[in-house]
Amino acid sequence: MTASRSEQRSGSMCSIARSLDVLGDRWTLLIIREAFYGVTRFADFRAVLGVAPDVLTERLHRLVGAGVLERRPYREQGSRPRHDYHLTAAGRELRVVLGALQQWGDAYRPAPGGPPVVRRTDANGSEVRVAFVDDADRVVPVEDVRFVRTADAPPGS
Repeated sequence: MTASRSEQRSGSMCSIARSLDVLGDRWTLLIIREAFYGVTRFADFRAVLGVAPDVLTERLHRLVGAGVLERRPYREQGSRPRHDYHLTAAGRELRVVLGALQQWGDAYRPAPGGPPVVRRTDANGSEVRVAFVDDADRVVPVEDVRFVRTADAPPGS
């Protein structure tokens, strides 16, 4: 198996590069977004996203292979067996990633009429934001967070 371009540039130790190998394009993130909204079937992903079938097929296979989605068989009466797609635990963890992208987009690429979706708690409906939290559960301002290489980081990563 050949190393991806991002692995060749950043080294396979880089968590960001490895994540982007799975998630690094528009369609992939939009598929995951729709899965959070409850879309599970190929035809429904296609209808809501307007994505070409070959692109959708490739992205779904990649997400299944990476353990982000799982395929489950189903069969409607009188039809051939098919599969639908459901978020795994790893996929559900991407809620934070999508929330961070949404939060950034709302702040720096705002829609003219305001955000079409907001993040709220199930418990009381209060709005929430994505943030860094320290080991004492205190929110840390973004400007106070540094990315620090560990001793295991290869040179140039």
